[in-house]
Amino acid sequence: MTRFISIEGIARRYPGKGASSDTTIFEDLWLSLDRGEFGCVIGHSGCGKTTVLNILAGLDAPSEGTVIVDGKAIAGTSLDRAVIFQSHALLPWRSVLGNVAYAVASRWPAWPAARVKDHARKFIALVGLAGAEHKRPSELSGGMKQRVGIARALSIEPKILLMDEPFSALDALTRGTLQDEVRRICIETGQTSFMITHDVDEAIFLADKIFLMTNGPGAVLAEVIRNPLPKGRARADLHRHPDYYPVRNHIVDFLVTRSRTFRAATPGHNPRQVPVIAPGAERGEDPAPAHRLAAVAGL
Repeated sequence: MTRFISIEGIARRYPGKGASSDTTIFEDLWLSLDRGEFGCVIGHSGCGKTTVLNILAGLDAPSEGTVIVDGKAIAGTSLDRAVIFQSHALLPWRSVLGNVAYAVASRWPAWPAARVKDHARKFIALVGLAGAEHKRPSELSGGMKQRVGIARALSIEPKILLMDEPFSALDALTRGTLQDEVRRICIETGQTSFMITHDVDEAIFLADKIFLMTNGPGAVLAEVIRNPLPKGRARADLHRHPDYYPVRNHIVDFLVTRSRTFRAATPGHNPRQVPVIAPGAERGEDPAPAHRLAAVAGL
């Protein structure tokens, strides 16, 4: 099967003072997403999550390996890949409409101004900011600014939506509201999305696949969680689903214990044959290796 996103054997190394003192952040990383899937990488600081996202965005290049999106290898940045950063990164002198329209005009420079604005307004309304088009960033709350960032990213109709912990600086209520909005939009539009986070519940709520990274430097992809919760899951009912706690406990156990000991405890780990599991998919059993659904997570 042809994968929409295929990360093939990438590594990222930074040179040290001597030939043998290079720092390897991660190596031989293989993972994939199909069109319309939502993938989320979770792991401790230093495992290379942001580096992987930057490589997907074309903002960084791997030391080894390649990344293929829709059948083409990534070579630099592209408007086919939109990034939502931790900070909203809005232009302070432009209005909400001006910020989104700037992205639209960059994507379709031949469009007349009226069409650019109409297109921008559609995505401003999509994130719930209709009526705030002429406000500047200084007049907006943190959650509203991040909504503008989401509208701006979606307005260029990217093949991939990349998110670098976009809700981490927000209060819990606003974070939950925006997670609901992003999930709704991605389901309605079939948007392929890739996100990094430290938040276990955020990953469970949003993602179809959760990629578990071991501690860095020298991090590896340990497991892929195929989320067993229903596609139409609602936040209010999440904790009531019988698969919720098995998935959550499995990820927390990995982050607390196994992420530190994984390499020593799994000497035969094959980065091209990463186990794909669904904790809790079979009731009443330990949701560990017995629930492995497949052997191949990459190609």
